[in-house]
Amino acid sequence: MSGLDILWLTPDKPENISVGRLRISRRIEAAGHTVEIRGSTLQTALASLRDGAEFDVVVGTTRLGAFIAVLIGCLHGVPVVVDHVDPIRQLRETDGRAVAAVVERLENVAFRLADHVVYVYPEEAARIERRASRSTRTDLGVDYQRFADPSPPTLDTARDNLGALSSNVVIYVGGLEPMYSIEAMLASVAHLDDWTLLVAGAGSLEPAVEDAAANSDTIRFLGLIPHEEIPGYLRLADVGIALVDDPHTLKVLEYGAAGLPVVQQAGRAESRFGGLVEYTSTDTDEIAAAVKRAARGDTGSALQQYVRRFDWEQIAETYIRIITTVK
Repeated sequence: MSGLDILWLTPDKPENISVGRLRISRRIEAAGHTVEIRGSTLQTALASLRDGAEFDVVVGTTRLGAFIAVLIGCLHGVPVVVDHVDPIRQLRETDGRAVAAVVERLENVAFRLADHVVYVYPEEAARIERRASRSTRTDLGVDYQRFADPSPPTLDTARDNLGALSSNVVIYVGGLEPMYSIEAMLASVAHLDDWTLLVAGAGSLEPAVEDAAANSDTIRFLGLIPHEEIPGYLRLADVGIALVDDPHTLKVLEYGAAGLPVVQQAGRAESRFGGLVEYTSTDTDEIAAAVKRAARGDTGSALQQYVRRFDWEQIAETYIRIITTVK
């Protein structure tokens, strides 16, 4: 089979946030196909509706990307794969029931119109399988080897940028949004004597992080760093933190691949990770206590072995199979 021309409509996020779709696309290209990634905005929607017929397959990641993809499919007759990575529950919690109800109905239509739906969260299986003609469950993945064994230049870059640090470092890498309890994480530093909190990312709470770092000797804000450099920073840390009630977050997989013990918000993640991570509420002193427990414990190596099974190479094989057979 000759290579396919694929259009992939992804969430409109900064380049180094939510990089999973980019990782998959690179592996699709390594298999002999071309992938054009477009962040989903009004402008890219209009452009994609105009030139959608030039592609062999359109992939649309929820939420907006999926809606644009099925419109292209209806308009141009191009096969469509919906890449469903965010549960409707998450939108209900962040944007309210009224917004989520409208989006859920639109997603249900997208599932019906798609030629194949790929999804991550088991909780979404029932509504997808009732509507989609074909569906496949997959997982988020991680560049395991790159995080488990970062290259010397990557380590050198991190060391040069950080300079001298205390021996106790807790790190957060990801979106700076309220759903990740960023402000509680920042406040927890007051209960962590002799610790440094490293924060890397971008989002609506970036000004709050910048302010906290400017007024604290124990908070360092790195801004948005290239994803290729993240393994070096994780190697210099002692604990990774992710204060979100979600069992499927890329940052936890990356922390785990790097061999870090992890602190995560208690809740849904417990059924997936069990005793492999430390759990906490969003109470600031409980967060600090969980960080200390994680540093004293020995869960890092066990979590690393668990995460190894989610290498992007294996995840990408599922997408390659679906994309190349949906046509």
